Amino acid sequence: MATVSDPAPPPAPAPEGHRLTGRLGVGAIVFMVVAAAAPLTVVAGTVPIGIAAGNGPGYPATYLVSAVVLAFFAVGFTAMTKHVPNAGAFYSYIGVGLGRGWGLGSALVALVSYVTVQGAVYGYIGFALGSLVESYGGPSLPWWLWTFVVLAVAGVLGFRHIELSSKVLGVLLVAEVGIVLVLDAVVVGKGGTDEGLSSAFLNPTEVLSGAPGLGLMFAIAGFIGFEATAIFRDEARDPDRTIPRATYAALAIIGVFYTVSAWAVVSAWGDSAVVAEAAADPGNMLVVTAQDYLGTAAGDVMQVLFITSLFAAVLSFHNVLSRYFFSLGNTGVVPASFGRSHPEHSSPHVASLVTTVVGAVLMAASAIAGLDPVLEVFTWLAGIASVGIVGLMLLACIAVVVFFRRTGVDRRPWQTLVAPVLGVLGLTAILVLLVENLPLLMGGSTALGIGAGVLLLVALAAGFVLAAARPSAARDLVRATRSDAAPQI
Repeated sequence: MATVSDPAPPPAPAPEGHRLTGRLGVGAIVFMVVAAAAPLTVVAGTVPIGIAAGNGPGYPATYLVSAVVLAFFAVGFTAMTKHVPNAGAFYSYIGVGLGRGWGLGSALVALVSYVTVQGAVYGYIGFALGSLVESYGGPSLPWWLWTFVVLAVAGVLGFRHIELSSKVLGVLLVAEVGIVLVLDAVVVGKGGTDEGLSSAFLNPTEVLSGAPGLGLMFAIAGFIGFEATAIFRDEARDPDRTIPRATYAALAIIGVFYTVSAWAVVSAWGDSAVVAEAAADPGNMLVVTAQDYLGTAAGDVMQVLFITSLFAAVLSFHNVLSRYFFSLGNTGVVPASFGRSHPEHSSPHVASLVTTVVGAVLMAASAIAGLDPVLEVFTWLAGIASVGIVGLMLLACIAVVVFFRRTGVDRRPWQTLVAPVLGVLGLTAILVLLVENLPLLMGGSTALGIGAGVLLLVALAAGFVLAAARPSAARDLVRATRSDAAPQI
């Protein structure tokens, strides 16, 4: 007869001054993580590139494929939520499943990934904001000046209580998603071009034409941010329920939105013309589409909302990164002061300031080096982040399988074995594509591509060194592993 060993006592609650508070519901968390995915930025920037360089009119199907693979990841990720001791997201899940070395290595990879993806968006928004001001007759200023303005605003909002950020992100997200949905509806209502609405994404021949691997690579990058729901665990109303629901909701919203919007863009130009148009002017393709179907004013509004979409992404990544620093401060990985919360705002104010400083240093270095804000800062840093975060998702899937096989605390086959294994297979294929094409993401430089890969591997390996050198770091992961003791016969 099976008996279960007595669980070890849970970790002691964090002392006053080291806690985050909030009553975020599913909607608020979904707003923050979907905003991090920057839906308008993806539709305006990535979709044209995916069509031109990927699989043409079949490109919308790559979002469906990506969503399905990430759904497998989400099943195991959410099943493990109540067994994870803190809001460390990836590193906590991986550490509980695979051990402290893997967990600490994953924490360092996550820091590198979120620092670089935030830096990528900072570079892009500085360029875009400067271009917008100039187009309306404003002064011509260096991109980095605008970037530092945005850095300051994000820093102020990140210093305050999380609910302020969630309200700002909610307004911005509704606006950017709203105008794209209006465009989608009008394109569908008019039946697209004379060719009619596109059906290429349903045709396997079209989906596999061109370079479907490149298409999938661009598509998966558009989902970065949805996995960060778990980082808001301490500020969620009911984390064991809120986090899983928010994860599924965010993935469904992003997946459906991207697929429908990419299909609408293809339909707006027609299967026969869309590739040529996307290749000729990818940066302005969505604005031109809006002008054609909604009028000139809509194109102007789209340009402004593109800026707010980038800002929403910056603010979301700032919140995620500051909570990583906060969690690591409370587990002894980084200085303990990082894990202090503000007495009035209950925010990770020290970690938020650190996040602002790190972003400022990275952008200052980019400016001093004379890097192009889009072709170099954005593409290089986004390339590093894409590989890093997909790699973390893969490790998280493996950790889920190992954890439930070892502990037996949940024996549901779909949640604990089948879906995570399918996630491992899908994410492995995607990671191979990303690594093979990393030089492309890094501006075509093989040396930079190799350097980016080495950086991430060094960060992962450093976790094992840190685990050996600092036995007290992230000990909560060990306690959590022991508390879920396997059933005994």
